[in-house]
Parts: sequence; structure tokens; C-alpha cells
Amino acid sequence: MRIFSKHSIIFFFVISNALLYAQKIEVCKTCPITALTEAIAKAMDYDTILVKKGTYKEKNIVINKPLTIVGEKYPVIDGELQGEIITITANDVTIDGLFLINVGTSYTEDYAAIRVRKSKNFVIQNVVLEKLFFGIYIEKSSHGKIYHNKIIGNAIEEYNSGNGIQLWYSNHIEIEHNYVQHVRDGIYLEFANNCLIKNNVSSNNLRYGLHFMFSNNDIYKDNTFQNNGAGVAVMFSKKIKMLNNYFKDNWGTASYGLLLKEINDAEIIGNTFEKNTTGINIEGSNRIVYKNNHFKSNGWALKVRGACYSNSFLENNFLYNSFDISYNSKVNDNIFDRNFWSNYTGYDLDKNGIGDVPYRPVKLFSYIANRTPETIILLRSLFIDIIDFSEKVSPVFTPDNLLDNNPLIEKAKW
Repeated sequence: MRIFSKHSIIFFFVISNALLYAQKIEVCKTCPITALTEAIAKAMDYDTILVKKGTYKEKNIVINKPLTIVGEKYPVIDGELQGEIITITANDVTIDGLFLINVGTSYTEDYAAIRVRKSKNFVIQNVVLEKLFFGIYIEKSSHGKIYHNKIIGNAIEEYNSGNGIQLWYSNHIEIEHNYVQHVRDGIYLEFANNCLIKNNVSSNNLRYGLHFMFSNNDIYKDNTFQNNGAGVAVMFSKKIKMLNNYFKDNWGTASYGLLLKEINDAEIIGNTFEKNTTGINIEGSNRIVYKNNHFKSNGWALKVRGACYSNSFLENNFLYNSFDISYNSKVNDNIFDRNFWSNYTGYDLDKNGIGDVPYRPVKLFSYIANRTPETIILLRSLFIDIIDFSEKVSPVFTPDNLLDNNPLIEKAKW
């Protein structure tokens, strides 16, 4: 039998009573209440404020009580470039269906269209944000949902632009079905644990489609990160799952689909890396499982830099990349097994679907080009074929045990 405390019972009746007597307040140009700020001041806890279609020039709107604010036909809240537009400081707040524009820009404060500060159980959904500095900024908050929002910035330079969705010291946040474009970082997390980032499209941003640091036990799945300055950066975190994401068209001299730096005990499964300068750039990351990923038409599929140990690359497809793997160490304890390599030229006499000859994925020219980028001009020359063959026969610069002993004859399917 479950026993409830006296305080829990009192809290339950207080909330139930508030919901029972909650009322709807309308805001419009011809209503008794013509401004959202005025409606919030007059509302009681758990009331609903309905904002009718129109343009409302308001800024620094503070929601300091549990409320539901709903827009009818996307009313415009115009901050007139004078600072933050909406700040939530209460628990149990929902914002639904507003169109916010003209957030102020500052070099000393991170003005946002919507800021959530020290709050729980918030919902931000069906919101359109344009002409912004920061879009949605979650600060020291938890158990919130950010759903079905469209965030379109006009960022030109990194130094005077903000991020689309930013979490800072916030946990248990769900970010789903958002569309983020033309900001600095599409989605940014710092000290944000146990979050779910799902089914978002983050594209054409100045720096990263997704950028997070010091954030553990997060799941990123079914997202698209396309044509960003440097793809996705994941740093100083552990127990991350990145599942079924799409990384495409992240091109540039220092660009990649995914950067992993100081990441441990993670899963990178079912993702597609297509037409990136580098599919995954890995440094100081250990005990990661890379499985069932597609690497297609990238410059480098993988760049494995220093201090990467006990990683497993299993049943991935490496398709038509200029280089499959770049590896800058002579020591290897990572496992490559049952991958498909489009450059594999071995045979399968026993017809079991596995090549009879192990595949060596690191080419000597990949090693040279990684150290001296100018040599890339020789990529298709006969000379390069000769030196790659010599390294294959007698490895000198690459680990002699870096082999896929069971290369697949046909593409991996799952």
C-alpha cells in the first residue's frame, strides 16, 4: 500500500483547486486587455491566456506564475531589438503558437527570444522565432519539452550571433521536431544531462549543427545536420548515444560531420555520414562502439588522432570515400571487424560472404596527406598507387595490426 505524506496531500488539493477554477483571459487590440504583460499581471495561477492574431510590441515579458499562453493564428510579439522578449521564472508554464521577432543584440548579455530560468515542467511548442540573437535559452532548469518550433536566425559572423536552442546546467530536457537555421550553433548543450534530442533539422548554421560539452547520458537520434560550418562537436562527455542521425554536406578545410573529443563509453550506431570533409574526427575517445553506420563519399570517413583506445568498428559501410581511415599512431588496440569496404579487392572462395584476405584500411598516402595537406593534389596519380601498394605489402608508417580480418563482400544490412 502506498502512503502519501500530509504535505503531498495538501499540495495535490491546492493544485487541483487551482486547475478547477482556472480561467481563460483573451488579449487582442479590441479586448479589455490589449497586452500580454497586462494579462500576465491579472492572471491567477494555472490560467490560460489566449493571444489573438495581431502584432504586439512588447519586451522583457516575465512569466512568474504557472500559466498557459496560447497564440491564435501566430500573433507576433515584436521585441523591437531592445533586449529579451520572454523570460519564464515559474514552474508549469506552457507557451504555444507565438511568433517572436526582433530580439536585441548585446556583447555583454545573451538576450533570448524565450529564456527559461530555474524552472520545471515547462513546454515550449509551435513557436516561430525570427530576427533573433539567442532563440530558446534554458538555464538551470529541468523536465522541460521543446517541441515543433521553427528558429530562423540571420547570423553573419560568429562574434555577434547566438545559438538557436541552448541548454546550460539543465537536465531531463526533450528537444524534438525543431527546425533551426542560420544561427551560430543550432543546438548547444553545456552541463546538460539525461536529455533527448530527436527528429530535429539543424542546417546552414555558421558553426555547428549540434555542439555539446560536459553533458552525460544524453541521446541524440533521428536528427539531420546538414551544410553547417563544422557539423557536430561532442566534447568532454560520457555515456552518449547517437543513433540514426544524418550528417551531410559539412564541407570546409576544418570541417567534419562529427567531432569526438574526450568522449568515453558511448554508442555511435546507425548514422549516415555523406559528403563531409571528414565523416568522424576522433581524439582522446575510448570504449566507443561504432556500428551499422554508412560512410559515403566523404573526404576521410574516419580520422583517428591520438589516445583512442578500446573502440570497436563493427558492420559499417565504407562507400567511395577518398580515404577510409587516417591514423596517426603506430599503436592500435581498436577493433575493425565485419565492415564493408568499397575499395576491397579480395575474394571469397568459400562463398560465406566474408573476404578470405584481411583488408588494411589505412593507406600510406592518407598518412602523408594528413601530415602534408598540399600533397592531396597527387591523389589520383600512379605514384600514389605504388606507395600505397608498398605500405600494404610491408607496413612501416601504419599499425601492422590495423586490419579488418573479416571484411564483408556485400554491404552490411541491418
